[in-house]
Amino acid sequence: RTSAARSLPFKLTPGQKEAVKEIVEDMQQSKGMHRLLQGDVGSGKTIVALLAAIVAMENGLQVAFMAPTEILALQHFRNISKLLSHSQFRIDFLIGGMTSTKKEECEAKLKEGITQLVVGTHALVQKAISFQNLGLVIIDEQHRFGVAQRADLRAKGLRPDVLLMTATPIPRTLALTDYAELNISKIKDLPPGRKPV
Repeated sequence: RTSAARSLPFKLTPGQKEAVKEIVEDMQQSKGMHRLLQGDVGSGKTIVALLAAIVAMENGLQVAFMAPTEILALQHFRNISKLLSHSQFRIDFLIGGMTSTKKEECEAKLKEGITQLVVGTHALVQKAISFQNLGLVIIDEQHRFGVAQRADLRAKGLRPDVLLMTATPIPRTLALTDYAELNISKIKDLPPGRKPV
């Protein structure tokens, strides 16, 4: 367990623990991870992804967390920043609607390796964005991005691990799973006290 996992303000569900275990085992392999994390809205996919990000960052790698909308990206950024507020990790935010100055500052920190985790939208795939050592790509609501956008983000690292998240399995995803091109982790339980969406 990472120190960050021990300091979480809640306990992980059995489903979350199993998903973290599968993801970390994948990340330890020499072959790059390509895994889908599936779970209902409210099942805690984001915290599982964050724990994977912490493992990557503790090993000196950078993490890119891409969400399909600016609102969702901001929500993830705020939640992650709060959870990691007492850690040594530097987190940044990048969306298309930012000022040129803010974008350039973020770009420079990513390139120099100052920022360990960046949360953003498809702005992360722009040509100007480069990483010093991108090791993990997390894509939320993966079906909302095109194949090219996902590939562009992955290409910004040297075979980084890829974790896709979705609450909605799609036929193409299921087909990939059948052909073993994409491993799958399912969170089947909800955290205690979580109300139905």
